[in-house]
Amino acid sequence: MYKTNVWEANMAISSDNGTDSSAHKPVQERLLDAAEELFCEHGFEGTSVRDIAGAAGCNVASVNYYFGGKEKLYVEVWRRHLLGMRDMRIASVERVMSDTISKPTLEGLLRSYSRAFLEPLVEGEKSFRFIRLMAREMIERHLPEGMFVKEMILPVMTVLQKAMVQICPGLKEMEVQFVILSVVGQLMHVIAAKTMFEQSGELGVPRFDLSEIVEHIVAFSAAGIRAYTETKNCERA
Repeated sequence: MYKTNVWEANMAISSDNGTDSSAHKPVQERLLDAAEELFCEHGFEGTSVRDIAGAAGCNVASVNYYFGGKEKLYVEVWRRHLLGMRDMRIASVERVMSDTISKPTLEGLLRSYSRAFLEPLVEGEKSFRFIRLMAREMIERHLPEGMFVKEMILPVMTVLQKAMVQICPGLKEMEVQFVILSVVGQLMHVIAAKTMFEQSGELGVPRFDLSEIVEHIVAFSAAGIRAYTETKNCERA
């Protein structure tokens, strides 16, 4: 909990015990939900602390009391998404590599990781809001420098790279990184294309089935990785 002055603390605590009978969620969660919706709709600069507090049914002082200001609240809106996705992706890799019954396969690893990557970003209203939030952050940057890389990309890359080296021992470390970037690039393009096509409202655009697209990426990537590994091994022979 962030430090604040006595007046702010008293005001925030008072609002916690307040009159919003529909608020079954903790105050922090209500503030995060309200802030996320408003940041998606109006952007960081277009959203005030008063807007967030009002939408959450809280006193204005609650934002400072629980989060230390709008900037830190924005970071926490992002962090709850990033940590959940990070843990889901890491778990998808570890689940395949820790299987004591079946030997880990390239297809199994790619399938498990692809599903963990796509599912939180293509299903439901929550995923749609996060895509919008990402689009705004790309244009108007407000996250601390390096946060996305440090808290999301590097932890996942470390685990996935270790697994890929174990399954494809013929590849060097940098080559494995390129392979991972290629797979992630396909997954990111699926998300962008799905969002664009579904918003177009036009007939004849592709309709994405998650299982079908994952199987395509698995087959396409596995074939490419094996061919790439063979080529690199021949070059080093």
